[in-house]
Amino acid sequence: MKYVLIIHQVKDYQVWKKIFDHASSIRKQAGEISYQVLKYEKDANKIVHFSQWNSLDNARQFFESPKLVQIRIEAGVKSPDFIYLEEIEKGIL
Repeated sequence: MKYVLIIHQVKDYQVWKKIFDHASSIRKQAGEISYQVLKYEKDANKIVHFSQWNSLDNARQFFESPKLVQIRIEAGVKSPDFIYLEEIEKGIL
């Protein structure tokens, strides 16, 4: 499995979330399979977006595209960190 972990500060979570939800179809079309959105315990505007992708190449192309750079600006995203991951093990305890 291929995953992307994004950690970023947003100006306003509600504004970001509206734009994030509106972009669901382009995320799916680009290869995103599933996602989780988490927030830091003591900072509601520090967001973690963890998603599964059909390929890391598709994820990189999507996240580095000029269109998505513009969407991030509109959503008030500050300094996102992208971490591209490949699963090596999974378990349930």
